[in-house]
Amino acid sequence: MAMSQTGDALRTVAGPATHAAQWPFLMAWFLALVFYFIQYAIRSAPSVMVPEIGAAFGLTTLGVSSLVGLYFYTYAGFAIIAGATLDRYGAKLPLAAGTFVVAAGSVLFGLGAASSAEVGRLLQGAGSAFAFTGAVYLATRGFSQRWLATAVGFTQCFGMLGGFAGQFGVGPLVHGVVSWQAFWIYAAVPTALVAVLLLVVTPGRGEPASGSVWSMFAPYKVVLTNPQSFLCGLVGGLLFMPTTIGDMIWGVNFLRQGLGVPAAEAVARSSMVPLGWVIGAPLLGYLADRIGRRKPVLVGGIVLMLLSIAAIVYLPALLPPYVGGLLFGIGSGAAMIPYTMIKEVNPENVKGSAAGAMNFLVFVLSAFLAPLFGLALMRLSGGMPLTLQTYQHADLIWVGAIVLSLVLTLFLRETGAAARTATHA
Repeated sequence: MAMSQTGDALRTVAGPATHAAQWPFLMAWFLALVFYFIQYAIRSAPSVMVPEIGAAFGLTTLGVSSLVGLYFYTYAGFAIIAGATLDRYGAKLPLAAGTFVVAAGSVLFGLGAASSAEVGRLLQGAGSAFAFTGAVYLATRGFSQRWLATAVGFTQCFGMLGGFAGQFGVGPLVHGVVSWQAFWIYAAVPTALVAVLLLVVTPGRGEPASGSVWSMFAPYKVVLTNPQSFLCGLVGGLLFMPTTIGDMIWGVNFLRQGLGVPAAEAVARSSMVPLGWVIGAPLLGYLADRIGRRKPVLVGGIVLMLLSIAAIVYLPALLPPYVGGLLFGIGSGAAMIPYTMIKEVNPENVKGSAAGAMNFLVFVLSAFLAPLFGLALMRLSGGMPLTLQTYQHADLIWVGAIVLSLVLTLFLRETGAAARTATHA
């Protein structure tokens, strides 16, 4: 499927010389996908080792949530830097540097000391901010505009496959093969290797950067003075939080403590959400490209998210095991559509900054909600063990986020090809 999409995208660009120019960006894009896969696995892996982390560092529920949530603080801040450096310097050095930083952060998290784990988690977030933004930057140069939403959806598909691996694959590893600390050390090795390959394969910018270093942030004035940019960021952020925090941090514990599911089965069922993204992100991106409209597909995904989370949390016997999480993940794939829309509502010369601003807005929300959700669980439980009722009350946060995203979507401007054609007609 990926190869046929790549071939179709290349055929839309006229001329053999132009074809040749695309391939270096496509090869670099593939390596960026591998980086995105790894960083998503690293992002979601703590969800299967919450008890071990809490015991090792003497942390409460809120403490574990705060430690894991440090990732989102630096991710949000460095999303701005990532977008600006991509527009100024191209993808070569920023992507390779970001990958090296993630490798270093992985090593520090696995050293076994609370202080090094905190620094490591901060570094993981900082370096990871370059992964998706860099992959999308390369996709805009390797694919035609006609297939951009599909390429962005496939990019996110690869990332969520990493999220799936970070739960389904890492769970059995740290509960029987290696210690949770050793996992982080081993994860740094392939990450560093990808960094070297990115440095070798990724095309340079082709022309020296001009102006002061601070001038590279000038494109953000264009992006952040556009109200549609904020709407895209809010919708994307509200749709991301129920998966990146609700599932990838607390999903396994909800199933174990709330529903009494055995540990191995809880890991497998929780991993259905990122697996659903693997299906939903490219599928919904393709549908948005195919019909030439973004908003109907986005609304459909949001409604599927809302119905499935209601079934999982409040009517857990309604759907067969694994089905609810898979449907929720498929609907969550719609969160990638605003990433395409923010590029389409802003000028061509600020594409990297548009992606950086989008990631900043999305993960500022995640950075705020990660500790807040942990605090809500702690307050609702009154210090007692977490129960299904506790999770049902706390998960109203995610239900509210999804409903709000649906309302805000009504105010987004349609940017699909069909709408642009109608405007020019």
